[in-house]
Amino acid sequence: METEQLKIPKATAKRLPLYYRFIQNLYQSGKQRVSSAELSEAVKVDSATIRRDFSYFGALGKKGYGYNVQYLLTFFRKILDQDELTKVALVGVGNLGTALLKYNFTKNNNTKIVCAFDTNEEKIGNYISDIEIFSMEQLEEKLVSEGIQVVILTVPANVAQLVTDRLIKTDIKGILNFTPARLTVPSTINVQHIDLAVELQSFVYLIKHYSTEELAVE
Repeated sequence: METEQLKIPKATAKRLPLYYRFIQNLYQSGKQRVSSAELSEAVKVDSATIRRDFSYFGALGKKGYGYNVQYLLTFFRKILDQDELTKVALVGVGNLGTALLKYNFTKNNNTKIVCAFDTNEEKIGNYISDIEIFSMEQLEEKLVSEGIQVVILTVPANVAQLVTDRLIKTDIKGILNFTPARLTVPSTINVQHIDLAVELQSFVYLIKHYSTEELAVE
């Protein structure tokens, strides 16, 4: 990926899709130019951070002129590989897994769940939002044949590592882990942990002990 070649900070990389989404909206509304201050107000990231993020990619705009919306759209589309589909698999079709299948990242042009896996015989062979649910017995074979790079893990915590051990045997590059389990993987695989219970608990603590202004600080 371009972002890996440029070695930009991870915090910057995480903000790129946010910039891209807002720039898409600007382009669709017919706006031709946008300032860092306008971007800051829209995406809730301070303008100095936006200018610093953009500086990693060279001169994207001109002082006093702002940024050309169409140019930014084309640039970030290329950076984020929007013309190349990244296939995703989901393992564990419970309540959360089902919700993710129905959502299927509809706002992303380049990311799509293409298959799901579960152990429940009543679910195997069925479809949710046109996505077929396969048996766990087909896991490794299907991931390899479909060229899956990313797996969303929504299985019970007590089997998360067992499933991960099987995923490691395929060609995947990343796991989006929605289980409380902390996974052990080789350095060739990236894991993003998303524990909704922890996130909510942390958020509640922050809003009780910090002001809105303090929370807004990067």
